[in-house]
Amino acid sequence: MEHTDLLVDWSRAQFALTALYHWLFVPLTLGLTFLVAIMETIYVKTGDIWWKKTTEFWMTLLGINFAIGLATGIIMEFEFGTNWSNYSWIVGDIFGAPLAIEGLMAFFMESTFFAVMFFGWEKVSKRMHLLSTWLVAIGSNLSALWILVANGWMQHPVGMTFNPDSARNEMTHFWDVFFNPNAVSKFLHTITSGYVLASIFVIGISAWYLLKKREQQFAKRSMVVAASFGLITSLFLLTTGDESAYEVAQNQPMKLAAMEGLYKGESRAGIVAIGLLDTHKEPGDEKEPFHFKVEIPNALSFLGYHSLDAFVPGVDDLLYGNQQKGIMSVEQKMAEGKRAVAALNAYKEAKKANDTQKAAQALATFRAHEKYLGYGYLKEPKDAVPDIALTFYSFHTMVGLGTWFLILFLVVLYFTMINIIEEKRWVLYASLWSIPLAYVAQEAGWIVAEAGRQPWAIQDLLPVGMAASNVTSTSVQITFWLFAVLFTGLLIAEIKIMLTQIKNGPKGL
Repeated sequence: MEHTDLLVDWSRAQFALTALYHWLFVPLTLGLTFLVAIMETIYVKTGDIWWKKTTEFWMTLLGINFAIGLATGIIMEFEFGTNWSNYSWIVGDIFGAPLAIEGLMAFFMESTFFAVMFFGWEKVSKRMHLLSTWLVAIGSNLSALWILVANGWMQHPVGMTFNPDSARNEMTHFWDVFFNPNAVSKFLHTITSGYVLASIFVIGISAWYLLKKREQQFAKRSMVVAASFGLITSLFLLTTGDESAYEVAQNQPMKLAAMEGLYKGESRAGIVAIGLLDTHKEPGDEKEPFHFKVEIPNALSFLGYHSLDAFVPGVDDLLYGNQQKGIMSVEQKMAEGKRAVAALNAYKEAKKANDTQKAAQALATFRAHEKYLGYGYLKEPKDAVPDIALTFYSFHTMVGLGTWFLILFLVVLYFTMINIIEEKRWVLYASLWSIPLAYVAQEAGWIVAEAGRQPWAIQDLLPVGMAASNVTSTSVQITFWLFAVLFTGLLIAEIKIMLTQIKNGPKGL
């Protein structure tokens, strides 16, 4: 069986393809379910049939997105078994638990009440229908909760122990996994970003109606709801982003260094507001990391450690070590990891030979060096450094666009409330073209989260190279292109169906 760099690269590419396409559908569902629920609540409270028609229109777009988004999510879960079977074996006892709960509880609830929400307008009472709509919103976000608990554990593994007899990580404390600070911050930040995207989506489509001088009352009222929701969630997004950055600093310092292009650690480190990286810069050399940059002083120290004077380690500190700051080099960690690997192999051999004394000694040695087990499988120290340019530009794209969306919500809400939004064509065009920008921001955020933690499938425990299945790279390449065609076809289908629905407009208004 083949287990080469080519196989790992194609397996990563296939999973990245699936995840990036899947995330084109998920955030809109997360946010649009709540916007639809809010609009239906207004209908039930006022009895105004106009709000029912408005709810039905946005609910139709939600249904299109929900149905097509299912395919990519199912395929992505199957890929854990097909492309990452070693990963599934080593951590399946932990990683599989939240995914199972998601399927049995959250997705079941979401799917059941989705049918009532979508087809039950004339079959159940108004209050029962409203309850179903809210339960769909809650269920879809609970689905995200359990998936992000699993992902948060990958970023910061807690609540488990490694079983040397089975070579598997086993859960010891479920609540440690569930309340993992990384998982909590990731969940809140991710779902809130979905709310922002959905708000931009509603505002942008409403702006198109105003530009076409169609359904103007519908567009303005939709804008008020979406801009209000978007503004509130954008402000909350700032706080969750701060908490996410803090967790990254505590548990993934190499990712933080890559996010800011920081090579040499600094006290009172600043955040790069705008910068152009020197792509020829390598860890350990004396080149300047940036051709130019504009910094916000002290901000990175405060963001990462909640102290203006804090020392923020850079790539060089983390790669080569910093004795003064008590930072171990990757080379030292690799040496510790190789001792753990050797001790684990010795333990297995002793167990086979029924040599209990030697097995006990080997197990004690393994436990002493277990913390660095994953480093024992790295080929060279520089493997521990992620793609800095990709991580840096993705992070700053996400932050820059998030700032723009906050400003847009304020402007749209102001002009809509004073009833002159239709006169501000520049705002309408900005709103319309912000729809694709919102998706760019979403994808950039996930690139930071996943590419920024490379080379780890499980942070510090399991390198990606050890997680891949023992299959041929050719089979992965074939399925990669098949999925690329399938997902692109699904995306084109969704866009075409949605555009047709949008052009038809809301019925009865």
